[in-house]
Amino acid sequence: MKIVISLSFNGQCKEAFEFYAKVLGGKITAAVPYGDGPPGMPVDPKVKDWLMHCWLDVGDQALMGADMDIAWAKNIDKQKNGFDVTLHSSSMAEARGWFEQMPVGGRVVMPLAATFWSPGHGSLVDKFGVPWMINVIPGADWKPPTQG
Repeated sequence: MKIVISLSFNGQCKEAFEFYAKVLGGKITAAVPYGDGPPGMPVDPKVKDWLMHCWLDVGDQALMGADMDIAWAKNIDKQKNGFDVTLHSSSMAEARGWFEQMPVGGRVVMPLAATFWSPGHGSLVDKFGVPWMINVIPGADWKPPTQG
């Protein structure tokens, strides 16, 4: 089984997935615009270049995405909440690299720092409004910071 998160956008799916591919070192393997749908499928000209399906492979993981018009998803233009896309790495350097790139144009919610469960954990919202958490998996010899 593979659980894949599907992210919805309001015309920014292509830009978002190109950004994620660059930051995460992944490859977009599908990007199907509404205008390339089946013959006879009604498509509003304003959304013909929007993506109805996008797939990003990153290692053995994946993200899906699509653009949604406000007529189809009434809250698509509202801040995304109630979930985070979470990245885990055993490498602090890799986690730091993601954390430095991902919030550009967005905002840091919690700086990447040691916690009682991880040598590095932080959260952010990217420039597309998607919330992310980045977490470093502790090694066997890792000890949480002492409380001062």
